[in-house]
Amino acid sequence: MHRMHIGLVGLGKMGGNMRTRLRNGGHTVVGYDRNPDLADVGSLAELVEALPTPKVVWVMVPAGDPTRSTVAELKELLGEGDLVVDGGNSKYTDDAVNAASLAEKGIGFVDCGVSGGVWGLENGYALMYGGAADDIAKVQPAFDTLKPEEGGSVHAGPTPGAGHFAKMVHNGIEYAMMQAYAEGWELLEKVDIVENVPEIFESWRYGTVIRSWLLDLLTEAIEADEHLEKLRGYADDSGEGRWTVQAAIDNAVPMHVIAASLFARFTSRQEDSPAMKAIAAMRNQFGGHAVHTEPPPGGEANPA
Repeated sequence: MHRMHIGLVGLGKMGGNMRTRLRNGGHTVVGYDRNPDLADVGSLAELVEALPTPKVVWVMVPAGDPTRSTVAELKELLGEGDLVVDGGNSKYTDDAVNAASLAEKGIGFVDCGVSGGVWGLENGYALMYGGAADDIAKVQPAFDTLKPEEGGSVHAGPTPGAGHFAKMVHNGIEYAMMQAYAEGWELLEKVDIVENVPEIFESWRYGTVIRSWLLDLLTEAIEADEHLEKLRGYADDSGEGRWTVQAAIDNAVPMHVIAASLFARFTSRQEDSPAMKAIAAMRNQFGGHAVHTEPPPGGEANPA
């Protein structure tokens, strides 16, 4: 296998482990991070200087302005025939802008969705990348080392953004799968007819059509904390779910399940749902249905 000399910008949880996996695969990695304790060099300029031509720089910093500003800085430091890989969770629409900007100086651009989380170092990272074939070829040896032994790597298309779009849809599907497991778990927890909920989930991991890595992870979590009492029911979203639903709207694609799973996360952040208050008020108005009021100071709520 061809050994690469590659620059890596951003050495957080994902980037730091990727540096290790690349080095374990025999590649030379020059890493830069704003945290000097993690970095191999003191600046982006030093990183670029340390690389042989054609220079390949892989960016693993947060999406949005941090990625945009890093790409803009690299545009000034790199030259014709060099390559920038955006491996962060950038929105796919950013990729066309970054690719066009870098192309003004003859610098190539590849967008790469990376999945694998904290397990990627050991198991490999699933990679979905977009860009021209000759640009892909410049970074292919790194892809081959980072990916799992069997499969897990795909050229999603030549258009900038194809890789991040594929990763975005992957994450949208992930939202829906997580929501389905969670709703099933809640119902099992609620009823008296079944016992041993963690053992039920454990049994599903073998021979059933719903077995998956997410199911493995949930099983481990409820075996460690059966009723998940140590957690708050508050779920963040990192953006990809929103972008997936927006893309569905833009392309008139029905997306009932993924949209519902995204909205469920929003519900999780409400202490007391304003919409449900409005529904309670309407039920009371048209049918005289009982409303559950907040208790007065020192009193009890009505009705009991």
